[in-house]
Amino acid sequence: MSGHVVDDVAIAAAELRAGRPVVLPTDTVYGVAAPVGDAAAVADIFRRKGRDGAKPMAVLVADAAQAAVLTDADLGILADFWPGPLTVVVRRAPGAELNLGPGVDRLDTVGLRCPDHDLIRALAAEVGPLATTSANRSGEATPTTAVEAAAGLGGDLLAIDGGLCNGVPSTVVDLTVEPARILREGAIGPAALNAAGLEVAPR
Repeated sequence: MSGHVVDDVAIAAAELRAGRPVVLPTDTVYGVAAPVGDAAAVADIFRRKGRDGAKPMAVLVADAAQAAVLTDADLGILADFWPGPLTVVVRRAPGAELNLGPGVDRLDTVGLRCPDHDLIRALAAEVGPLATTSANRSGEATPTTAVEAAAGLGGDLLAIDGGLCNGVPSTVVDLTVEPARILREGAIGPAALNAAGLEVAPR
């Protein structure tokens, strides 16, 4: 099925289990993903993007319970924002085997996000947490359609069609420090974070 655009979770899950990355929509932009346990598929994504191997990918999860397996951090504060466009950087749980990039094997943190997209959460529930990054060549704009996103990464990847995806990228917040620190401003601003009880340092 490589090179085809589909809207079926089962087909995409089979592709991921076979060791092939999949282009997928989120509530923000198109991404490309592979199971966190598949080092070869993750390395393939880095090759296709021309991405710096020392720059780890984030992890998409189905829900907070799936995220809790990957970290010992208290994720209760995220109830107001998950599912949604917020990525949190937290300490990795001891023993959590995550392949997030060829140059970050010893990294003790992980970026987690639960997207506001039913299909993607269903896919993560089916195959497990997904290492993901935007579906573009590094340094280039992220395409807004599934066909363009797959073509930009070699043209031979399965793509889940989510229609037009041209949202604002997720906000990235580092929760390993106090107060928390915004690493990338995105769809959720500091005022909303502070209003929910998450103290963030001024930029």
